[in-house]
Amino acid sequence: MKETTYGNTKSITKFPDHYVNVGITVDNTGITANAEGRKIVPAGTILGGGILTSTTVKAKKAVTTTGVSNAEGVLFYDVDVTDGPKPGAMLIHGFVDLAKIPTAPTAEEIVALKQITFLR
Repeated sequence: MKETTYGNTKSITKFPDHYVNVGITVDNTGITANAEGRKIVPAGTILGGGILTSTTVKAKKAVTTTGVSNAEGVLFYDVDVTDGPKPGAMLIHGFVDLAKIPTAPTAEEIVALKQITFLR
């Protein structure tokens, strides 16, 4: 029997009552399907690339070039983009639990994310 889930209860925050999110659209470009054929962008993915100044608000994974990151926030919940871009939430202020995200941020990403503190 397959279990049905009705939402994402995973939280990346260290303190669940202290954070600020903005609504975004998560892009499906370059996302690889998992073993079940689903394209899931995991909670805790560092996002960047003009999200906060763009009118289209399409979130993409942050990139670091020449020692500087374009990181602007952290994806708050898993987003399934199998069928195309989907709405999501990006944390722009708060405390992120490093044990709850897929990849630790780089030093450049930590510098770029001035309003986010990463804690163990």
